[in-house]
This record gives sequence, structure tokens and C-alpha cells, in this order.
Amino acid sequence: MNKFLIVLAALTISCGNTVRKTNIEKSSTDQIEEADLQKDILLGNFEKKDLQQKPFSQWFEPRYDKFSPQTAEMETIKENIGDYEIKVLMGTWCGDSKREVPKLIKILDQADYNYNNVEMVAVDYDKKTPSKIEEELNVHRVPTIIFYKDGKEVNRFVEYSQGESIEEDIAKIVSGKKYKDSYTD
Repeated sequence: MNKFLIVLAALTISCGNTVRKTNIEKSSTDQIEEADLQKDILLGNFEKKDLQQKPFSQWFEPRYDKFSPQTAEMETIKENIGDYEIKVLMGTWCGDSKREVPKLIKILDQADYNYNNVEMVAVDYDKKTPSKIEEELNVHRVPTIIFYKDGKEVNRFVEYSQGESIEEDIAKIVSGKKYKDSYTD
């Protein structure tokens, strides 16, 4: 129970903070609670259809349906996004991910983006994955949306938008305009 309270407290602070596990032995009760927590999050590669299933559909569907991307930015995105591959790291437990990922997916849908060019990966509460892709990509906060062109990283959206909206940020990235995420020096 103590581990659950620690995780809950850390999650309310920010999705950018890392929750550290201690090296103490777990009791069987702790193992059961951890298993219960894990069944309510996605971990590893996933697809849009996974977010449309319970329990994730409870937050994904209303946010997806409510979001209406700005027209001018969508025109820029539609013109340019096809040139990019995208990697998305998110946490189904994270408020920032729950806010931004439904918007991203609606933007991709409205832009007729080819989902063969997007890789979506869910992280656990410690922002870790079985494949350790978070280490390879230097991801410390979620959501992190990385844009690649010709196999090279061009830019990334991290945690929240720098402008008025996520679509404004994405339009800047895919049109080659100057853009800096929240944590780049």
C-alpha cells in the first residue's frame, strides 16, 4: 500500500518526475498491488485501437472527440507531415499524455497520416519500457513526440506546447520553422 501512495503522490506532481523504486524485498501483497496497477496501463508498443479499448477509452474517446484542430495549422501539417516518421512515448497513467496524445492522434487522422510511419510506445510509472527505447531516445518526460526526416531526428514535442496549441507546435516542426521544446537549452 505504501508503494501505491508514493506512486500516486509522484504522479500528481508531474509526469516529468521519475518515481524511483527502492531495493527492498516486496511482500506478496505488494506484488499483487503492482500487478493490479500494471493491468491498467499500456506498456511497450501499442496502436490507436488499444487506446479505444477500456479502460483507456474512458479518457481517450472524449478528448479525441472534443478536440478541433486549428484550420491554418492543419493546412501546414497536411502539406508537410507526410515527409516525417514519428515516435511517440507516453504514459497511459500520465495527465499530460492523456491531454496531448488524443489531440496528436486526431491531428494525424485529419492529416491522413500513414500510421505505418509512426511508432507509439507506452512507458511504465518509471518511464521505462521492456525494450529500453526511452534510454536510446533520451526520454525523461512524457509525452515525448519525436519527428524524424530521412532517418534523422529533426525536433521533438515534450510534455506541453510552447505556443497556443499542440497543432501550432507540430506545424512549426514539420514546416521547418524554429521550434524549441520545453526542456531544450
